[in-house]
Amino acid sequence: MTGTTMTPVHDVMCTTTLEVDGFEITRHLGIVRGITVRTRGALFQIAVGLRQMVGGRIGAYVELCEYAREEALQYMLTHAREHGANAVVGMRYDATELGPGITEVLAYGTAVVVQPKTG
Repeated sequence: MTGTTMTPVHDVMCTTTLEVDGFEITRHLGIVRGITVRTRGALFQIAVGLRQMVGGRIGAYVELCEYAREEALQYMLTHAREHGANAVVGMRYDATELGPGITEVLAYGTAVVVQPKTG
């Protein structure tokens, strides 16, 4: 997702920008977030370790990261729906290493109500 892209995800629009092209924000509902915590199992770490010896792209990590980000995004959108939002603006991701092999992924933004611009 780039800063200027607005992507409808199910019934809640989501963008990294602070406004939605063609829409006006009628209410700000506050911060919403989605958090997931992921760990890598021993077999996963062994497989990745072997790949590191050879070098190149580590597809297993890419898949793990994509899955964690998507899960955090969906939790955030659920949180937005619970607040009555039909869009989230200023969406961002953050990640924190909680311990060896344990990572928290956070998706957050501002829940808003938007309506199409008139005139």
